[in-house]
Amino acid sequence: MQDILELLKNRRSIRSYKPDAIPDELLNRVLEAGLYAPTGMGRQEVIILKITKEEVVRKLGYINGELMGKSGFDAFYGAPAVLCVLAGTDVPTAVFDGCSVISGMLAEATSLGLGTCWVHRGREQFETPEGQKILQSAGIDPARYIGIDNLAIGYAEGPVPKAAPRKPGRIFSIE
Repeated sequence: MQDILELLKNRRSIRSYKPDAIPDELLNRVLEAGLYAPTGMGRQEVIILKITKEEVVRKLGYINGELMGKSGFDAFYGAPAVLCVLAGTDVPTAVFDGCSVISGMLAEATSLGLGTCWVHRGREQFETPEGQKILQSAGIDPARYIGIDNLAIGYAEGPVPKAAPRKPGRIFSIE
């Protein structure tokens, strides 16, 4: 069994992926980890849109890249899959719950030898007409859900980067 602290210390953002598809059994474990993440008052109002269809992953990646101000840039770095986390528009803890789901999926993916990158602008990408069409094609009502963020996922192309030294002075105590 892998030590959780070591796993977290070694998880890095991957910005170059092999085109290899992720086996369903691995991707399903990552999704399950997201479903077991804590949510405010146990509401479980977060949903996950799994996209493995290459042209849709790329299209959404380019939408996201455009929102970064980088026209023609794939913000998912060529990953073969993206997991988009959304929450109900009426959920007061939507962003916190979505971040909890993403964190759980990041850890599980790392434990399975998969590379990941947490990609922001989830809300903005699904506010675009193209993003709304992608949601609708999956049966998700864009009026009822807001995008939180995305998890680009796949096998790292090249070595996993080393962690930067941790900044000091970030823990305070009252004893």
